[in-house]
Amino acid sequence: MATFVVAHGAWSAGWAWKKMHPRLAARGHRLITPTLTGLGERSHLAHEGIDLDTHITDILNVLHYDDLRDVVLIGHSYGGMVATGVADRGADRVSKLVYIDAFAPRDGESAFDVMPAATRAQRADAVASGPDSWRIPPGPMPPDTPPEDIAWSTPKRVPHPLKCFAQKIKLSAEPKMPRFYIYAGRKPPDDRFRRFYERAQNEKWAGAFEIDASHNPHITAPDALTDLLDQIARA
Repeated sequence: MATFVVAHGAWSAGWAWKKMHPRLAARGHRLITPTLTGLGERSHLAHEGIDLDTHITDILNVLHYDDLRDVVLIGHSYGGMVATGVADRGADRVSKLVYIDAFAPRDGESAFDVMPAATRAQRADAVASGPDSWRIPPGPMPPDTPPEDIAWSTPKRVPHPLKCFAQKIKLSAEPKMPRFYIYAGRKPPDDRFRRFYERAQNEKWAGAFEIDASHNPHITAPDALTDLLDQIARA
């Protein structure tokens, strides 16, 4: 029924969405999970020049070369930066834009700009000195992640290019297609993504939902996330 295309989060890759493929297929949907340059199985391509525009181009090229149209575009976490840029530059191919616990930037904002100061400082402190100073080591998985999920996912998480967080996005306008926000509510009230969930409510986006999960519902709450994505696809 719907074709979902995912812009995944930092340190992650397409592999992280493995639980979602059979679930969405069972509902009649197609799920495409490209891996951004320098991450996952494309980590051998990592270099210090990779930035937000690189990752936006990654997804735009998937839409173009696979001749995808009318897609439901998902941005998870950092991937919200990417999805916002894709929705702006490839608006003719995107029917709906879905943020899952993600940054939803305005024109001229970087990921660092929309992070709380404490999170920004934490990311800066994590950057290694010397030859690896151009990338940020993986952050920890949410504390409620089951041990079996930590076991298969943690070894696949790799450092993320710093410029992706620092580059400011350039948008021609606010996205025109219907926008939806899925907020992972199993976190403290001062969580860095709550402001975007509240913005979606205040601006009366097409939908604003809260899911009983921590930051990676595609890993820890795939059934509940499938229900929400199916609902959005049919909206």
